[in-house]
Amino acid sequence: MDTEEASTPEAEAAAVKEPPKIHRLEESVVNRIAAGEVIQRPVSAVKELVENSLDANATSINVVVKDGGLKLIQVSDDGHGIRYEDLPILCERHTTSKLSKYEDLQSIKSMGFRGEALASMTYVGHVTVTTITKGHLHGYRVSYRDGVMENEPKACAAVKGTQIMVENLFYNMIARRKTLQNSSDDYTKIVDLLSRMAIHHTNVSFSCRKHGAARADVHSIATSSRLDSIRTVYGVSVASNLVQLEASEYNDSSSFVFKMDGYVSNSNYVAKKTTMVLFVNDRLVECAPLKRAVEIVYAATFPKASKPFIYMSIVLPPEHVDVNVHPTKREVSLLNQELIVEKIQSAVELKLRQSNDSRTYKEQTVESSPSSPYNPSKELHLNPSGSKLQKVPVNKMVRTDSSDPAGRLHAYVQSKPHTSVASGPNLSAVRSSVRQRRNLNETADLTSIQELIDDVDRNCHSGLLDIVRHCSFIGMADDVYALLQHNTHMYLANVVSLSKELMYQLVLRRFAHFNAIQLSDPAPLSELLMLALKEEDLDVENSENDDLKEKIAEMNTELLKQKAEMLEEYFCVKIDTRGNLSRLPIILDQYTPDMDRIPEFVLCLGNDVDWEDEKCCFQAIAAALGNFYAMHPPLLPNPSGEGLQCYKKRKPLKNPVDIERYPNDAGDNVENEDEIEHQLLAEAEAAWAQREWSIQHVLFPAMRLFLKPLNSMATNGTFVKVASLEKLYKIFERC
Repeated sequence: MDTEEASTPEAEAAAVKEPPKIHRLEESVVNRIAAGEVIQRPVSAVKELVENSLDANATSINVVVKDGGLKLIQVSDDGHGIRYEDLPILCERHTTSKLSKYEDLQSIKSMGFRGEALASMTYVGHVTVTTITKGHLHGYRVSYRDGVMENEPKACAAVKGTQIMVENLFYNMIARRKTLQNSSDDYTKIVDLLSRMAIHHTNVSFSCRKHGAARADVHSIATSSRLDSIRTVYGVSVASNLVQLEASEYNDSSSFVFKMDGYVSNSNYVAKKTTMVLFVNDRLVECAPLKRAVEIVYAATFPKASKPFIYMSIVLPPEHVDVNVHPTKREVSLLNQELIVEKIQSAVELKLRQSNDSRTYKEQTVESSPSSPYNPSKELHLNPSGSKLQKVPVNKMVRTDSSDPAGRLHAYVQSKPHTSVASGPNLSAVRSSVRQRRNLNETADLTSIQELIDDVDRNCHSGLLDIVRHCSFIGMADDVYALLQHNTHMYLANVVSLSKELMYQLVLRRFAHFNAIQLSDPAPLSELLMLALKEEDLDVENSENDDLKEKIAEMNTELLKQKAEMLEEYFCVKIDTRGNLSRLPIILDQYTPDMDRIPEFVLCLGNDVDWEDEKCCFQAIAAALGNFYAMHPPLLPNPSGEGLQCYKKRKPLKNPVDIERYPNDAGDNVENEDEIEHQLLAEAEAAWAQREWSIQHVLFPAMRLFLKPLNSMATNGTFVKVASLEKLYKIFERC
């Protein structure tokens, strides 16, 4: 008995020393661990989704973020979309269209290749995908959870391309979510990512804004000039202090080892930290050795200089790049990396020493006498010969916000000598590339349409055209007029008239080549016409004309059904055999008209179109579409200022006897019981904010590219000059 008791502790000690048993983890645990490695922060999810959009050949990518991406990340593009047959396996792990065997990695050109990003998002968030492919009348929407569909795809209205929403990111990873509570920090990282993408992918337009915000924090348009992209995204102060850089290396067989082109800042650039934007074979990556090498050159060349701005795009043979070395693809492994870094370092050093030949200095002039006028600090621009360039007079210079060149005010640049004109923004190239992207040259071969386009070209006002092409949007002065700045002048511009004319001209130029907006619920023409007729009737209570209205609606319905084939073929206005309106054209990308104005549009088609004369017919239909798509003020009153009174509901006094007994106090009591209809007010605020955002970020960029203002706009109040800097100086000089 004693022997057994003595051996028991030894047996227990031996059992403790046994190695732990290895067991297989559940698949859900494995997937969540892998997802946390791939999607480290909200910016990781945005990067993966934007790269997917680029792989889909998108030309426009829009990002909306809420609470730094934890509550919502929405990425929309106009790419080729996702096939219906692929939706069931879209978010499964290791499903991809980018490669089929391991050897494909040696020549991979797409951004993604593992098939893990979307799957990872479904394990740490709620994912909803809306997509439509070319040639289909409607798209599909489906939600995913833990890599699988939650339900069957549902047919829905969709704009060309794909929209992916990721909601409640890291909802099931409490520790990760707590470490990401600073939403402003995460949103800053997302803005920085989109800014870097925008200056490299110059053939794609990018926008990024907070959910509910009227103003985008990143807004770039497709352009043929990389310097223009840098100017738009990072500002004039950065772009004006950059020098172009190129480097390359070839081996004995004349095949290239690498090619590099980019921009680096000169000695006039001032910043507190280094900004390095590096792309390797179009991938946004980081390379610490290259960054250190360039910083060493700057420290040696400009000992007291600030940190540099660097943009570089390196191209190597695909087989010389290993892209599969980092979970988030943030880093890549390069063949001959030491040689590449050394060559680029030498090229940067040579360029910086050459740029020292021309520098900008500040000089302060001492007043010669107390009576002499104050003379502020001047900037003397010296060329290599030492002679001064012509200085802009003070009354022709405008103070602007250079930190936001793509926003309310563009920074003005001093006049450059004629030898440098070629390096300025090439607006014609921008306009040409965007037109080609949007197929505006593919107009139908009809003489009547060409005549209408020629009429627009002949009646174009050259002075207003220059204003439209080079103006800066300041803000809305009221519900109809916007403030514009052009050179040293300020104008009021009627956005309703401008948007109406722009839409009319776009209809003519995109004639018979429209994308479509599919209505989720087809609208009966007869009901739409009755709504429009009742809105036109001033005497609402008079029901004697109801029979006449119904007859007019019936006649117009039959007329439009007869013309349905032509309307669909040329204008993408679909009316089915039962008289239902089911499809409308997309006239301007990223803009959807106010659907409350459909009845008025349908009535115009029925009443105002001369269907017998081809040219008059097309002109009237284009005008009706232009009026429908114009950026009218929302039907809900503007909630700012006095318009807020419209959203107050008054409660009557509970006891009518009190009103008779205290007539003088009745009004005060009613006023005290006013309540705000918050839901309606929120709807109105959203509608007005969305309109102002569309005017600034959609209408005015499109006007600069496409609008040809008519001669009549110079006299009919569409443009009104309200201020001139030269005249203001004269006024103040007299004071």
